[in-house]
Amino acid sequence: MPAERGSAARPTLTVAVLTLNEGHRIEACLASASFADQIVVVDSGSTDDTVAVARRLGAQVHVYPDWQGFAVQRNRLLAHATGDYLFFLDADEVMGPDFREELQAIVRSGERAVWKIRWRMVAFGHELRYLRTTSTVERLFRRDMLREYVGVVHEEAVLTEPGVPRHVMRARLLHHSRETVRGSLEKLTQYAMLGAAKRAAAGKRGGVGRGLASGASMFVRLYVLRLGFLCGGAGFLYCLFVALEAFFRYAALEYDSDRLSESVRR
Repeated sequence: MPAERGSAARPTLTVAVLTLNEGHRIEACLASASFADQIVVVDSGSTDDTVAVARRLGAQVHVYPDWQGFAVQRNRLLAHATGDYLFFLDADEVMGPDFREELQAIVRSGERAVWKIRWRMVAFGHELRYLRTTSTVERLFRRDMLREYVGVVHEEAVLTEPGVPRHVMRARLLHHSRETVRGSLEKLTQYAMLGAAKRAAAGKRGGVGRGLASGASMFVRLYVLRLGFLCGGAGFLYCLFVALEAFFRYAALEYDSDRLSESVRR
């Protein structure tokens, strides 16, 4: 929604979303971003009602079915963004009231910086309230500071001002990480192969032994040290799938090394 006349000096916000067959959850995602001055959706060729729902909710939708990687799609989002600030929201994420208020306060401040987000994880229909998640991802930028994204496997933001401050937002995004066991099994291949391709590009070695060490370490870290065991069956499944991905990354790196380039294409 455009800023009202007379408030041109107020910094504006664009929320940018990448989609592919997200019809079952895109409404909740976009509804949580309805306060933004502009919502841009770049769709990768959905065959469900993702595009129709997004347009009905007032988003500016652009369809690019020629998948060339996340960096290319994010650069397409950049090309359509007009706000002073740009926030990247995933289709499986929802902004709660506390997150929305903090985001709006940052935009009003006009500060030139980059902000990272953290998640409240939801898996298999249950919020993993006791799971201590520490990972952060850069999501909020001043639009004029974000030059482009690069990288075929793991996209990275290139800034016009590399030395700007980095902050971590206090409020957390609600992230519907894994909805069903079947969906998690289907995604296991994609995530494992993408991770293997990233490690191959970095010159790392694979193998079953390395995979077992990585998977076991990941499971212990999540399930025991980060209190996944307090989250019931959903917590166990979440930790197990993440550990399996860690194992198969290294297995694929060893045994599917000649096919890893295919994993960056859908």
